[in-house]
Amino acid sequence: MTVRAPGQGGILQGSNPSTYDPKNPIYVFIIQAGIILIFTRLLHLPLSKIRQPRVIAEVIGGILLGPSVLGRAPGFTNAIFPASSMPTLSTAANIGLILFLFLVGLEVDLRLLVRNWRIAISVGAAGMALPFGLGCAIGYGLYYEFRNDKGLVPVSLGTYLLFVGVAMAITAFPVLCRILTELKLLQTQVGIVVLSAGVANDVVGWILLALCVAIVNAGSGITALYVLLTCVAYVLFLVYAVRPAFLWLLRWSGSLHNGPSQSVVALTVLMVFASAFFTGIIGVHPIFGAFLMGLICPHEGGFAIKLTEKIEDLVTVFFLPLYFALSGLSTNLGLLNDGITWAYVIGVIAVAFIAKVVGGTLAARANKLVWRESFTIGVLMSCKGLVELIVLNIGLQAKILSQRTFTIFVVMALITTFATTPLTLALFPPWYQKKLAAWKRGDIDWVESRLDSEGTAGSAGDPAADKQQNSECRKLLVCLRLDSLPSIFTFVALLGGGKSDIAVAKVHPRKHSKSAATETDKQASITQRPLEVHGLRMLELTERLSSVMKESEVDAWSHRDPVVNAFHTFGQLNNVAVSGEVQFAPEAQYAAMLGERATDHTSDMVLLPWSESGSLSEVATAPFGEGTHGTFSNASYNSFVFDFFQNAPCNAAVFINNGFGAIPREEPRPLTRIATNLSLRSDQLHATAPLGDLSHHIFFPYVGSIDDRAALRFVLRLARNPNVTATIVQVKGPGHESMVAGMSKSNTTVVSSVVPDNDSDAFFHSIADSLPEAMQSRVLFDTIDTVTGLDECVERAKAEVGLSPKNAGDLVVLGRGPRGGSHDGTDVLKGEIDHSLSAMSGAMINGNVQASILVVQAVRKVF
Repeated sequence: MTVRAPGQGGILQGSNPSTYDPKNPIYVFIIQAGIILIFTRLLHLPLSKIRQPRVIAEVIGGILLGPSVLGRAPGFTNAIFPASSMPTLSTAANIGLILFLFLVGLEVDLRLLVRNWRIAISVGAAGMALPFGLGCAIGYGLYYEFRNDKGLVPVSLGTYLLFVGVAMAITAFPVLCRILTELKLLQTQVGIVVLSAGVANDVVGWILLALCVAIVNAGSGITALYVLLTCVAYVLFLVYAVRPAFLWLLRWSGSLHNGPSQSVVALTVLMVFASAFFTGIIGVHPIFGAFLMGLICPHEGGFAIKLTEKIEDLVTVFFLPLYFALSGLSTNLGLLNDGITWAYVIGVIAVAFIAKVVGGTLAARANKLVWRESFTIGVLMSCKGLVELIVLNIGLQAKILSQRTFTIFVVMALITTFATTPLTLALFPPWYQKKLAAWKRGDIDWVESRLDSEGTAGSAGDPAADKQQNSECRKLLVCLRLDSLPSIFTFVALLGGGKSDIAVAKVHPRKHSKSAATETDKQASITQRPLEVHGLRMLELTERLSSVMKESEVDAWSHRDPVVNAFHTFGQLNNVAVSGEVQFAPEAQYAAMLGERATDHTSDMVLLPWSESGSLSEVATAPFGEGTHGTFSNASYNSFVFDFFQNAPCNAAVFINNGFGAIPREEPRPLTRIATNLSLRSDQLHATAPLGDLSHHIFFPYVGSIDDRAALRFVLRLARNPNVTATIVQVKGPGHESMVAGMSKSNTTVVSSVVPDNDSDAFFHSIADSLPEAMQSRVLFDTIDTVTGLDECVERAKAEVGLSPKNAGDLVVLGRGPRGGSHDGTDVLKGEIDHSLSAMSGAMINGNVQASILVVQAVRKVF
């Protein structure tokens, strides 16, 4: 009989890929993984709207796919999740679990625990002791009520109580970090306390769980002792032998500060699996070895963050959902089928939640936090999430928990995790955070001065707002973008810097003399810093673990950021007092963050450079085929600029660069034809010559709005620089009336930006008459009567700016006032340039005016 090779035609030969084949399990695995990933992603869409972590969707998805819901459909489980295929799915899920616990260890920064050890130990201990004790109490009833369930191995009461106590006491550190980050609490006192206590809780919880598993796996007490001593020896070996050698290798290869190379990533992953293998074969779960390897990895130079970036996506997007979906598949809500079982469900939930909240609250209050802060800390510490489910699965695999008790604890984990975010928002809303921060600074009295539920403090006729409209710009907040640094440097130097023109003779430091002291005093007296500039660099906060780690290490990140460091150097060289920071936030919160930081720094003005790419990305490339027009056609970026103006608590300005600082936008080098008939690029690089003409010319059309008043004052502030000349034109006539008519379409929640003509004229002439003598030769006031309005302003701008192509760049300053209609009279939407800036701004851009544009909005008085 001739034996034929198996057919390779697949479905073309009639084979069924959904039939499980132990020799070729990949097809069924792909089907299972695809269903799990699609199902959990779809579930997360609505849950994300109420700020629920992804683990909720992953577990609920598993429950729906399991015996509780879809598993009840005839043939579903046998077709999609046959029992023979589960080992393959479980192996892939556990590989992901090992890598995830390594990432959790990387996320745990023990330096945070060391810096805040006192409050971390007190809150962490109280947040574990009370739940552990009450957990043991309810565990006593669970042990005797459900010990006859099938699938259990004989376990002593003490071991069972230890496991239940750990399950009640542990806190989900990874989920906690994400909740704190999303609610912008990570850098608050509440966030610091919760993170510090969470680190302590996490480390102690894993140690207790390792002890519990060792006791269960050991055949006798003496074996458990040997396992424990081996674990201690292994930890010491990792800390005192492996970590120093690993650090030396990272420094030698340059990976510590430059990021891990591919070889270092490969070595690290091998070390993770080797450590997991060792802790597994000695009788402890493999995840403990992976967690320990994460703990010993250094955080210096951002190494832990850069390593996390290399491996996190595959783990969190693919492997981890498989693991938590398996938890759901093992959950059978149908086993909760009698009154006593549901009584224990309610009891477990109550003990897990109340004990955590009470323990954390009392410990925080003992550390002199206010009651509301303390309750918030207690609620956050009650979050279970990922870590709880991992603990429960370990208990199910070790046969400490039956499927019924496993289901009870899964329901508890889901409810406590689900409740954390809404309860935190209710206890510690943003308006209360602002009030508490102001009270702690001593800015307000707690009883007599209250902020409303929206966090606003102003009102119509607020004298503080009036003062800010009329005050000089002393504190400036600048949004730092990599693509806008050259023009921002030029603008800030023009506004408040400039090196001293008086040369001071230097004296050798070893030649101590009276003259040396005199010259030093003279130099100190020359240096003046009338302007303070704070640079804010915003980076996107995503769902990635590495992004959350960056947020938790934001101070160190600010010190390393090259853009912030370049800004500091610029300030030192140009006699400008500067400070800088990096903040992480979702892109949807960028506008709100600019407003918050402007409030925190009591800024007089906040300056936003328009993106060179026309988007929030810093990559300066316009969409293909759109050229410069694409820079202003991005609806989402225009909406961001609109929201920026709406959230500004002070004067606000948007700067659109067009050669300011005389740095041209270089076109790609042309192809050059040579004798070989090949087209090659020229290898010659043309150096940028020093500027011979450092002058700037400013053109400002004064229409008469409140924004124009603020813009006029700002133009005169710029004109103090001797290299600046300015033409200030008052726009009047029928065209002026049509321009003012567009102002009535502006946002109705703020005072109208229209100023009566008499007041507008009086203000303009008072400013012109009070012009300092030193500026009279450089500043020209003029008046034009317009018929066509915007068109004549554009033509006058073209006649004023761009006449000296070799100077340092010209500037058109505009008040934002007229908006709501486009430059051609049609209505516009929020995502269009005429509405995000103003109709005149759109006309200047579309008119191809050869100058940069600055759009100024005065601080709004809110009703």
